[in-house]
Amino acid sequence: MEVKDIFILKERDPSLTLAGVISAQNRLAANHPILPVLSSKQISVEAGIGGEEKVAEIFRRHSFPFDHYIFHDLSPSSDEKFQMDTYFMTPSYGLVFETKNIGGSLEFRENPPQLIRTRENGQKDGFESPVVQLDRNRELLSAWLRTRNIYIPIYGAVVLAYPKQIVEVPPSKAKVLFPSSIPAFINSIPQQTKKLDPDCFEWLSAELLKSHQRYIPKPLCETYQIPFGDIQPGVICKVCDRIGMVKHRRTWWCPYCEATDHLAHVRNLQEWFLLFKRTISNRECREFLQVDDIQTAKRILQSMGMCSHGSNRYRTYIMDLNKI
Repeated sequence: MEVKDIFILKERDPSLTLAGVISAQNRLAANHPILPVLSSKQISVEAGIGGEEKVAEIFRRHSFPFDHYIFHDLSPSSDEKFQMDTYFMTPSYGLVFETKNIGGSLEFRENPPQLIRTRENGQKDGFESPVVQLDRNRELLSAWLRTRNIYIPIYGAVVLAYPKQIVEVPPSKAKVLFPSSIPAFINSIPQQTKKLDPDCFEWLSAELLKSHQRYIPKPLCETYQIPFGDIQPGVICKVCDRIGMVKHRRTWWCPYCEATDHLAHVRNLQEWFLLFKRTISNRECREFLQVDDIQTAKRILQSMGMCSHGSNRYRTYIMDLNKI
């Protein structure tokens, strides 16, 4: 069997922001005033993910006749945090793509830098210019490379995820593409005579992966000032989506649909860290999962391989959200 070369070294990380927003909506009362805000945030995040997926699909379907690697959703660690939607790397240059999924008619302004969107009803909305974001990412990536004695040109382009996005006024100093035109744009970039040697190219690819830091959002209650008491506790059944699974020996049982799930606590405790705070105590675990026994909560917390601090009733546990 022929083995296909793998050029995509990193896929997009699942969005913890989206997971937290969905979790909060599932645990808030139906008339809670923050729900419209969370629903709007969910739509926005999902639109962004959808746009980035359109770009990712292009790279899955196209090949290029030269050495290259592709990184989606890459955040190399540096003194200043930055995130690239897609980074296309060759031995002679790098190419940063900034993807946007903003419907309507778009006008790129330069003084001050801003993206103006006009809806069908005439309403105008202002956004940070993706050209500014793109230039910042290029500069920070170049600085990151220089600390490793790598000097290659870094190009960039803004990608509009769907052709329905109409550009009335394009930027004067940046390329704007639709996903389908990405391969032609890449092939139009001249290959430099000065290149990284194969060993250095592979080393740099590994360094980028090793340096990546996943985006960890603030707990949702902190971001949106939601009182802890507004969040309904209990274990949610993944079959019927109701709250109230009961802890049985070695499993959880749903009194509504009678489904069982021996790992239900894992999924629900992950929600705790996305919603409330970065630590959890035995008492907080019992209250959130609705279990009465201290030893049961202790076994649950210890089974998840979390780091702990303190001792006895002052002990708290911390989850590595990179593992979600």
